Amino acid sequence: MTTHPASERVLVFDGVCVLCSHWVGFVLRHDRRRLYKFAAMQTATGQALLSRHGLDPNDPKSFLLLEGGRGYMDTDALIRVLRSFGGHWRMVAMMIRVLPRFFRDALYRTIARNRYKLFGRHDVCIVPSAHTADRFLS
Repeated sequence: MTTHPASERVLVFDGVCVLCSHWVGFVLRHDRRRLYKFAAMQTATGQALLSRHGLDPNDPKSFLLLEGGRGYMDTDALIRVLRSFGGHWRMVAMMIRVLPRFFRDALYRTIARNRYKLFGRHDVCIVPSAHTADRFLS
């Protein structure tokens, strides 16, 4: 397994989920400071990180954000990522945060549980481009 420094920000995502792949693309486009690295849950690194933070590596109910040595899941992770982009994304994060956590996390988990039915599934994990390959952990 590849280790990473506690200061590094890592997103562990479902590499065959169409919605999750779009999320990674969204982060890559908006992360102008190149803060985030990525690990698909199908990799040994992704599975180990999920296990270490209490998520089932075979069927996580959330993506995992590792930041500052801590793990964040569900809408807390989403809010932290959006806020890091700055500008109007900080305002979007604040609007999401206004919603009660039990409500926003319940909605998030409903979508996560049904992600393949709602958005589809790739046959294989996404393959990073040459420009972004250094941001993906194997």
